Amino acid sequence: MEVRVFDEPADLGCFAAEQVIAAITEKPDAVIGLATGSSPLPLYRAWADIARERGLDLSQVRGFALDEYAGIDPAHPESYHTVVTQTVVEPVGLTPELVAVPDADASAESAAAYEAAIAAAGGIDVQILGIGRNGHLGFNEPGSPLDSRTRKVQLTAETITDNARFFDSEADVPTEAITQGLGTIMDARKLVIVAVGEAKAAAVAAAIHGPVTERVPASIAQRHANVVYVLDAAAASQLPARSVTAEV
Repeated sequence: MEVRVFDEPADLGCFAAEQVIAAITEKPDAVIGLATGSSPLPLYRAWADIARERGLDLSQVRGFALDEYAGIDPAHPESYHTVVTQTVVEPVGLTPELVAVPDADASAESAAAYEAAIAAAGGIDVQILGIGRNGHLGFNEPGSPLDSRTRKVQLTAETITDNARFFDSEADVPTEAITQGLGTIMDARKLVIVAVGEAKAAAVAAAIHGPVTERVPASIAQRHANVVYVLDAAAASQLPARSVTAEV
Protein backbone atom coordinates (compact mmCIF):
# COMPACT_ATOMS: atom_id res chain seq x y z
CA MET A 1 0.00 0.00 0.00
CA GLU A 2 1.25 3.47 -0.90
CA VAL A 3 0.05 6.54 1.02
CA ARG A 4 0.79 9.98 -0.44
CA VAL A 5 -0.11 13.28 1.23
CA PHE A 6 -0.27 16.65 -0.53
CA ASP A 7 -0.58 20.20 0.73
CA GLU A 8 -2.12 21.59 -2.45
CA PRO A 9 -5.33 20.26 -4.07
CA ALA A 10 -3.84 20.77 -7.53
CA ASP A 11 -0.81 18.61 -6.67
CA LEU A 12 -3.07 15.95 -5.18
CA GLY A 13 -5.18 15.96 -8.32
CA CYS A 14 -2.19 15.72 -10.65
CA PHE A 15 -0.64 12.78 -8.80
CA ALA A 16 -3.95 10.91 -8.70
CA ALA A 17 -4.66 11.67 -12.36
CA GLU A 18 -1.25 10.36 -13.39
CA GLN A 19 -2.21 6.96 -11.95
CA VAL A 20 -5.08 6.83 -14.43
CA ILE A 21 -3.14 8.31 -17.33
CA ALA A 22 -0.36 5.76 -16.90
CA ALA A 23 -2.87 2.94 -17.37
CA ILE A 24 -4.32 4.59 -20.48
CA THR A 25 -0.86 5.22 -21.95
CA GLU A 26 -0.08 1.54 -21.60
CA LYS A 27 -3.52 0.41 -22.76
CA PRO A 28 -5.53 2.89 -24.88
CA ASP A 29 -8.79 1.07 -24.19
CA ALA A 30 -8.20 0.92 -20.43
CA VAL A 31 -11.24 0.43 -18.21
CA ILE A 32 -11.56 3.03 -15.48
CA GLY A 33 -13.89 2.79 -12.48
CA LEU A 34 -15.42 6.20 -11.80
CA ALA A 35 -16.39 7.45 -8.35
CA THR A 36 -18.55 10.48 -7.64
CA GLY A 37 -18.52 12.79 -4.61
CA SER A 38 -16.27 15.73 -3.78
CA SER A 39 -12.94 13.99 -3.13
CA PRO A 40 -12.21 12.76 -6.68
CA LEU A 41 -12.96 16.15 -8.29
CA PRO A 42 -9.30 17.35 -8.23
CA LEU A 43 -8.35 14.12 -10.01
CA TYR A 44 -10.92 14.69 -12.74
CA ARG A 45 -9.90 18.33 -13.22
CA ALA A 46 -6.24 17.36 -13.51
CA TRP A 47 -7.06 14.46 -15.85
CA ALA A 48 -8.88 16.86 -18.17
CA ASP A 49 -6.06 19.42 -18.08
CA ILE A 50 -3.29 16.88 -18.65
CA ALA A 51 -5.19 15.18 -21.48
CA ARG A 52 -5.55 18.52 -23.25
CA GLU A 53 -1.93 19.54 -22.67
CA ARG A 54 -0.54 16.23 -23.94
CA GLY A 55 -3.09 15.70 -26.69
CA LEU A 56 -4.02 12.29 -25.29
CA ASP A 57 -6.37 10.12 -27.32
CA LEU A 58 -9.06 9.00 -24.88
CA SER A 59 -11.54 7.86 -27.50
CA GLN A 60 -11.20 4.17 -26.61
CA VAL A 61 -11.20 4.53 -22.81
CA ARG A 62 -14.08 2.73 -21.14
CA GLY A 63 -15.65 3.68 -17.83
CA PHE A 64 -17.91 2.12 -15.22
CA ALA A 65 -19.46 4.29 -12.53
CA LEU A 66 -19.25 2.94 -9.04
CA ASP A 67 -22.88 3.40 -8.05
CA GLU A 68 -26.22 5.14 -8.57
CA TYR A 69 -29.17 6.15 -6.42
CA ALA A 70 -32.08 3.74 -6.60
CA GLY A 71 -35.25 5.08 -8.17
CA ILE A 72 -33.77 8.39 -9.31
CA ASP A 73 -34.55 9.77 -12.77
CA PRO A 74 -31.33 9.58 -14.84
CA ALA A 75 -32.05 13.17 -15.93
CA HIS A 76 -32.11 14.40 -12.32
CA PRO A 77 -29.23 16.85 -11.73
CA GLU A 78 -27.94 14.71 -8.85
CA SER A 79 -28.29 11.32 -10.52
CA TYR A 80 -24.89 9.80 -11.08
CA HIS A 81 -25.75 9.47 -14.77
CA THR A 82 -25.79 13.28 -14.82
CA VAL A 83 -22.90 13.82 -12.41
CA VAL A 84 -20.54 11.44 -14.21
CA THR A 85 -21.38 13.11 -17.51
CA GLN A 86 -20.78 16.61 -16.16
CA THR A 87 -17.71 15.98 -14.00
CA VAL A 88 -15.89 13.29 -15.99
CA VAL A 89 -17.17 12.43 -19.47
CA GLU A 90 -17.54 15.96 -20.86
CA PRO A 91 -14.53 17.73 -19.28
CA VAL A 92 -12.13 14.82 -19.73
CA GLY A 93 -13.36 14.02 -23.23
CA LEU A 94 -14.43 10.40 -22.85
CA THR A 95 -16.68 8.71 -25.40
CA PRO A 96 -20.17 8.80 -23.81
CA GLU A 97 -21.20 5.45 -25.29
CA LEU A 98 -18.24 3.76 -23.57
CA VAL A 99 -19.17 4.94 -20.07
CA ALA A 100 -21.74 2.92 -18.11
CA VAL A 101 -23.67 3.78 -14.96
CA PRO A 102 -25.70 1.25 -12.94
CA ASP A 103 -29.42 1.17 -13.71
CA ALA A 104 -31.42 3.12 -11.15
CA ASP A 105 -34.06 0.39 -11.09
CA ALA A 106 -31.50 -1.39 -8.85
CA SER A 107 -33.02 -4.76 -9.67
CA ALA A 108 -31.13 -8.01 -9.17
CA GLU A 109 -31.21 -8.46 -12.94
CA SER A 110 -29.61 -5.09 -13.67
CA ALA A 111 -27.01 -5.67 -10.94
CA ALA A 112 -26.05 -9.00 -12.53
CA ALA A 113 -25.95 -7.35 -15.95
CA TYR A 114 -23.58 -4.68 -14.63
CA GLU A 115 -21.24 -7.31 -13.24
CA ALA A 116 -21.37 -9.12 -16.59
CA ALA A 117 -20.60 -5.91 -18.49
CA ILE A 118 -17.51 -5.26 -16.36
CA ALA A 119 -16.33 -8.81 -16.93
CA ALA A 120 -16.97 -8.55 -20.68
CA ALA A 121 -14.83 -5.41 -20.79
CA GLY A 122 -11.96 -7.37 -19.30
CA GLY A 123 -12.29 -6.03 -15.77
CA ILE A 124 -11.42 -2.64 -14.34
CA ASP A 125 -7.82 -1.49 -14.72
CA VAL A 126 -7.93 1.45 -12.32
CA GLN A 127 -10.76 1.96 -9.83
CA ILE A 128 -11.07 5.52 -8.55
CA LEU A 129 -12.60 5.67 -5.06
CA GLY A 130 -13.55 8.10 -2.36
CA ILE A 131 -14.08 7.06 1.24
CA GLY A 132 -17.06 7.93 3.40
CA ARG A 133 -16.90 9.32 6.94
CA ASN A 134 -18.06 5.89 8.12
CA GLY A 135 -15.47 4.11 5.97
CA HIS A 136 -17.77 3.17 3.11
CA LEU A 137 -16.50 2.51 -0.40
CA GLY A 138 -19.04 3.23 -3.08
CA PHE A 139 -22.29 2.72 -1.20
CA ASN A 140 -20.97 -0.31 0.66
CA GLU A 141 -22.00 0.79 4.13
CA PRO A 142 -20.61 -0.68 7.39
CA GLY A 143 -21.73 -4.29 7.66
CA SER A 144 -21.38 -4.95 3.93
CA PRO A 145 -19.93 -8.40 3.21
CA LEU A 146 -16.30 -8.14 2.20
CA ASP A 147 -16.97 -10.40 -0.81
CA SER A 148 -20.16 -8.58 -1.90
CA ARG A 149 -21.00 -7.98 -5.56
CA THR A 150 -23.07 -5.31 -7.32
CA ARG A 151 -26.42 -5.06 -5.56
CA LYS A 152 -29.13 -2.85 -4.11
CA VAL A 153 -28.31 -1.39 -0.69
CA GLN A 154 -29.90 0.70 2.04
CA LEU A 155 -28.08 3.94 2.84
CA THR A 156 -27.27 4.80 6.44
CA ALA A 157 -28.61 7.94 8.09
CA GLU A 158 -25.05 9.28 8.19
CA THR A 159 -24.59 8.90 4.45
CA ILE A 160 -27.97 10.46 3.75
CA THR A 161 -27.05 13.43 5.94
CA ASP A 162 -23.65 13.79 4.25
CA ASN A 163 -25.19 13.72 0.78
CA ALA A 164 -27.94 16.19 1.65
CA ARG A 165 -25.61 19.02 0.58
CA PHE A 166 -26.18 17.96 -3.02
CA PHE A 167 -29.99 18.14 -2.74
CA ASP A 168 -32.55 20.78 -1.77
CA SER A 169 -33.11 19.05 1.56
CA GLU A 170 -32.22 15.86 3.40
CA ALA A 171 -35.72 14.59 2.70
CA ASP A 172 -34.91 14.61 -1.02
CA VAL A 173 -31.92 12.26 -0.72
CA PRO A 174 -32.73 8.73 -1.94
CA THR A 175 -32.50 6.13 0.82
CA GLU A 176 -31.36 3.25 -1.41
CA ALA A 177 -28.75 2.77 -4.09
CA ILE A 178 -27.17 0.24 -6.42
CA THR A 179 -23.43 -0.14 -5.92
CA GLN A 180 -20.51 -2.23 -7.03
CA GLY A 181 -19.74 -4.59 -4.15
CA LEU A 182 -16.53 -4.77 -2.19
CA GLY A 183 -15.64 -7.98 -4.01
CA THR A 184 -16.26 -6.23 -7.33
CA ILE A 185 -14.04 -3.32 -6.29
CA MET A 186 -11.27 -5.66 -5.16
CA ASP A 187 -11.21 -7.29 -8.60
CA ALA A 188 -9.82 -4.05 -10.10
CA ARG A 189 -6.14 -4.20 -10.96
CA LYS A 190 -5.36 -0.95 -9.13
CA LEU A 191 -7.23 1.12 -6.52
CA VAL A 192 -6.75 4.87 -6.24
CA ILE A 193 -8.45 6.09 -3.06
CA VAL A 194 -8.76 9.86 -2.74
CA ALA A 195 -9.75 11.52 0.54
CA VAL A 196 -9.91 15.22 1.32
CA GLY A 197 -10.78 17.00 4.56
CA GLU A 198 -10.57 16.44 8.31
CA ALA A 199 -14.00 14.76 8.34
CA LYS A 200 -12.38 11.79 6.56
CA ALA A 201 -9.36 11.49 8.88
CA ALA A 202 -10.77 8.89 11.30
CA ALA A 203 -12.08 6.71 8.48
CA VAL A 204 -8.76 6.90 6.63
CA ALA A 205 -6.80 5.93 9.75
CA ALA A 206 -9.15 3.03 10.50
CA ALA A 207 -9.03 1.82 6.90
CA ILE A 208 -5.24 1.88 6.69
CA HIS A 209 -4.18 0.85 10.20
CA GLY A 210 -7.20 -0.84 11.74
CA PRO A 211 -8.28 -4.45 11.37
CA VAL A 212 -9.90 -5.64 8.17
CA THR A 213 -13.54 -5.64 9.17
CA GLU A 214 -17.01 -5.20 7.76
CA ARG A 215 -17.42 -2.32 10.22
CA VAL A 216 -14.96 -0.31 8.10
CA PRO A 217 -15.59 -1.40 4.51
CA ALA A 218 -12.56 0.48 3.15
CA SER A 219 -10.29 -1.67 5.32
CA ILE A 220 -10.66 -4.42 2.71
CA ALA A 221 -8.20 -2.45 0.56
CA GLN A 222 -5.43 -3.65 2.89
CA ARG A 223 -5.74 -6.99 1.07
CA HIS A 224 -5.28 -5.47 -2.39
CA ALA A 225 -1.93 -5.91 -4.12
CA ASN A 226 -1.90 -2.46 -5.77
CA VAL A 227 -3.53 0.40 -3.88
CA VAL A 228 -2.55 4.03 -3.40
CA TYR A 229 -4.18 6.47 -1.00
CA VAL A 230 -3.99 10.08 -2.21
CA LEU A 231 -4.76 12.42 0.70
CA ASP A 232 -4.61 16.03 1.73
CA ALA A 233 -3.00 16.90 5.08
CA ALA A 234 -6.35 17.11 6.86
CA ALA A 235 -7.47 13.65 5.76
CA ALA A 236 -4.07 12.26 6.80
CA SER A 237 -4.02 14.02 10.17
CA GLN A 238 -4.69 10.87 12.23
CA LEU A 239 -2.06 8.74 10.48
CA PRO A 240 1.33 8.14 12.09
CA ALA A 241 3.98 10.19 10.28
CA ARG A 242 6.01 7.10 9.35
CA SER A 243 3.13 5.73 7.26
CA VAL A 244 2.96 8.56 4.74
CA THR A 245 5.04 10.17 2.03
CA ALA A 246 4.50 13.91 2.13
CA GLU A 247 4.54 16.12 -0.94
CA VAL A 248 4.80 19.90 -0.85
